[in-house]
Amino acid sequence: MTTHFENPAALLDAPGMALGPTDWLEITQERIDQFADATGDHQWIHVDPVRAQDGPFGATIAHGYLTLSLANLFLPDLMRVENTSMGVNYGCEKVRFPAPVPVGSRLRGVGEVISAEEVKGGVQVVVRVTVEIDNSERPACVVDTISRFFP
Repeated sequence: MTTHFENPAALLDAPGMALGPTDWLEITQERIDQFADATGDHQWIHVDPVRAQDGPFGATIAHGYLTLSLANLFLPDLMRVENTSMGVNYGCEKVRFPAPVPVGSRLRGVGEVISAEEVKGGVQVVVRVTVEIDNSERPACVVDTISRFFP
């Protein structure tokens, strides 16, 4: 479920607001392999299904940074800011990976607006994105994303 904000200034009233959830996304071996190719991280726990069967997770797992990168995929499904000239990713804080993501897992994003403040020419918003794993008590990733939107 996407929350729409009419303009960047509308974000100033959003702290404490819950966002989402997004639709579920299945983590395939193909996605894991593509991430390994893009980053050069070909550790066997990610890309060798046969060896990973006997490893600590019983299957290959997604890279932590792959899971983190999904925050960027989920953010536009969590919130849209209309009437902007530009929105930019400014950074992130407090990244954690509480649980591994075995291949075949389904993930989704939920969010919470932590803060919003005026910055030169626009509004900066911090959204805590929690990447949930279907049927898991612990999330895959929790990250405070920082975005700036300009009218």
